[in-house]
Amino acid sequence: MAAEDGGGEKQGAGAAAARKAKRQGGFRTMPFILANDFCDRLASVGFTSNLITYLTLQMHLPLVQASNIITNYNGTANLTPLVGGLVADSFAGRFWTITFGSVVYQIGMVCLTLSAALPSLHPPPCAKHAADCQRASSYQIAVLYMSLLCTSIGTGGTRPCTMAFGADQLELNAHGRRGARPKWSFFNLYFFAVELAKLTAVTAVVYIQENVGWGWGLGVPTIAMLAAVIAFVSGYSLYVRMPPGGSPMVRLAQVAAAAFKKRKAAVPDASLLYQDKELDAGISTTGRLLHTDQLKFFDKAAIVTDGDVLPSGQPNPWRLSTVHRVEELKSIIRILPICAAGIILVTSSSHNHSFAIQQARTLNRDLTPHFRIPPASMLIFTNLAMLLTLAFYDRVLVRVLRRLTGRPNGITHLQRTGVGLTIAMLSNAVAAVVERRRRSVAAASGLLDAPKATLPMSVFWLVPQFTIHGIANAFMDVGRMEFLYDQAPESMRSTAAALYWLTFSIGSYLGTLLVTIVHAKTQRSGQWLPDNLNRGKLDNYYWLVVALEVVNLVYFFVCVKYYTFKPLETVGGEEEVELYHGNGNGANGAKKQGGSFK
Repeated sequence: MAAEDGGGEKQGAGAAAARKAKRQGGFRTMPFILANDFCDRLASVGFTSNLITYLTLQMHLPLVQASNIITNYNGTANLTPLVGGLVADSFAGRFWTITFGSVVYQIGMVCLTLSAALPSLHPPPCAKHAADCQRASSYQIAVLYMSLLCTSIGTGGTRPCTMAFGADQLELNAHGRRGARPKWSFFNLYFFAVELAKLTAVTAVVYIQENVGWGWGLGVPTIAMLAAVIAFVSGYSLYVRMPPGGSPMVRLAQVAAAAFKKRKAAVPDASLLYQDKELDAGISTTGRLLHTDQLKFFDKAAIVTDGDVLPSGQPNPWRLSTVHRVEELKSIIRILPICAAGIILVTSSSHNHSFAIQQARTLNRDLTPHFRIPPASMLIFTNLAMLLTLAFYDRVLVRVLRRLTGRPNGITHLQRTGVGLTIAMLSNAVAAVVERRRRSVAAASGLLDAPKATLPMSVFWLVPQFTIHGIANAFMDVGRMEFLYDQAPESMRSTAAALYWLTFSIGSYLGTLLVTIVHAKTQRSGQWLPDNLNRGKLDNYYWLVVALEVVNLVYFFVCVKYYTFKPLETVGGEEEVELYHGNGNGANGAKKQGGSFK
């Protein structure tokens, strides 16, 4: 009777959990989550897309210094998500981490708006015929840096968690319905909303900055960020909120320490390694990771030896780890080389927000006799291209590829990323050719020493490079994020999303380093990147970037060739077990029933 009562209690708890799952999650949460991210991106892109103009024309900083401020800011803003992801996975949870990050970001935006609106926080305008303008003082630059630091800290809370939190609403809701597949198209939907926000930012917001003033130009994104916070918090009762599973870094350190202590032990058959479903229950709600034959050294952490079990009967986590925890560490290690391929990608595109915009400023931007396209609004072609490519990919291309390959997503996440990396090279090659053409027009027009003059060349010559870059992003950004969410251990998905942003951080810092080295090494032989681009050799810089991308693409293909997808065990009934091998296509695996595979 006791056993029956216990079973009844478990069934009752399971039924209650199922009813709760039906009330929470699903597509009805998307308006709140996507509205938050839409306003967040509208705010961030609204000032970063035209930040080069603000730094050079409002703060009166040299081009190279302004470019390095932007890449350093991007580096910091994409480094803090690593901390935010760890905080979310360790103790705070994704909801509260996003909320805290949004509030801090709001504070940064308010300070940034005040620095543009208050005359004491920025230098006076240049005199009409003055050769030199008064640069921003140390105090004014310090206020700018503090504002950017707050926004960087804020992104640490939002960026690593928003995508994983949104995917949780759909994936976990799908797991609650037997036979349902996770809705991997969430990432297409997410990036579509992001690009829509960017499109609004580089048109409406940039227009306000160029034609109304920087006070309102930064005030509008600030108001949008306030709307983002309100929208997200409003959906609190509808969200699936996964409890944090404890510090993932501590668990990884425990596995490494246990393996090192047993480094001289021989690894037995995999069936003899330590397993504990109850211990792993909190960090494997959708299934436990199964043993893989790679990185066998860490299997030693799951060998049971004398002294591994505490008097309480619980294992000493610094001496003994379960197979699931060992495989968590293996999964992260296998992911890292693939992530690293995104670093050069970010470095190669970092100039789109600096040098490319300065190129646009020298070209004929008159659309009508009374309307001139703002230079930063050229980014609209990247956003439009990505929006259209995402829609075409999700609605048309996937269906065609599905018939050819038999895969639910048409192609794997890694194949999608590889296509994007290849297309990205073409973008920079086109940029080099167009820049050479632009400089030859300046020479033919006798305007080499007139950097502020408008060249007799249409700004629409820059459209191909921005467009190709947007197409490339539609493949590689979504592919990389899907891959990370798919292959990361369940309890480390915020941390894995932070790895995505970490590549942006390292890539941005590397962009700063690359620009600094090129600027220093070419001073004697003819500067590639002077303030006057007409006298520079920016096309050489673009070709250098293309060469780095070729090397990076070869590296990526090598990593993919030797990558092993994670195997995941999910319980579908009393005797049914599904083995999902993480091939990038959702829950496609073999089923084991009665001891045989079918």
